[in-house]
Amino acid sequence: MRALVTGGAGFIGSHLIDRLIGRGDEVVVLDNFSSGHATFLSHHEPSGLLTVVKGDICNPEDVAAAMSLNIDCVFHLAANPDIRLGTRITNTDLNQGTVATYNILEAMRIAGVKQIAFASSSVVYGEDAPLPTPENHGPCMPISLYGASKQAGEGLISSWVGTFGLQAWIFRFANIIGARGTHGVIFDFIHKLKNDPTRLEVLGNGLQEKSYMEVGDCVDAILHVMASTNEPLNLYNLGSHDTASVRRIAEIVVEVTGCHDAKIEYTGGDRGWAGDIPRARLAIEKMLESGFDVSMNSEEAIRHTASVLLEEIGLEETT
Repeated sequence: MRALVTGGAGFIGSHLIDRLIGRGDEVVVLDNFSSGHATFLSHHEPSGLLTVVKGDICNPEDVAAAMSLNIDCVFHLAANPDIRLGTRITNTDLNQGTVATYNILEAMRIAGVKQIAFASSSVVYGEDAPLPTPENHGPCMPISLYGASKQAGEGLISSWVGTFGLQAWIFRFANIIGARGTHGVIFDFIHKLKNDPTRLEVLGNGLQEKSYMEVGDCVDAILHVMASTNEPLNLYNLGSHDTASVRRIAEIVVEVTGCHDAKIEYTGGDRGWAGDIPRARLAIEKMLESGFDVSMNSEEAIRHTASVLLEEIGLEETT
């Protein structure tokens, strides 16, 4: 298979590429490197299986150029990585999410590429969904601009399946964490403690509670579900069996960093920022029924992530 991975130099994308090249697939990466890192991919250069196209999914010409390289399947992972950015620059998710997904789909139609896997999110469900939330919950009422763009992307993909005969896999992710993370609560906590080992500020009251999935489990689940399902449109939640609170994450990061004297201070309120969903947990029965299960639950994934990110940040500071 020859796959196109948008955002392939990013966090989840680079781990997916590890798996694809590891099984012998050829991979074309389309990335503008605004948040991705060439070092995440450099170890694949000797394989001869990787082609990197520096381009922007917001630019139809860049997308068309990458799509013309004999692509069999698209893994569309590129998007705005910072949900909070949408509260300040309100067209960010419209352009980098909704319009960019249209660009991908239109380029697929023109080039005759028929398969796409899309990285969606649990935030499409909004905050009034039952917990754990099944895939058939609806209507979905997202409360963030990021969530709205993901829901719009799902709708565009569904319409291309129905109108132009594409086959699609839509994956609604829990909070994905792990090695090479470049943002998120654990990343932020480590950097805060690096700057001031005596104090850790936590946005909200710390009672926000969500499901966390290790990135290796996430990409393994994507490839497993794609290999074991064959409907025109396949929709799956990807997550772990449980949840962890922000308070517990703070405690784990304090422990892993060795900043045992740090005072954890909460800014107050039931959410960290406008558009944040205080409690989220995905129903994962469909994923389990496909034959895939996670190797780590939330707290194990959090502890693992804190350890590997601490090591990575330390390496960055010495180079």
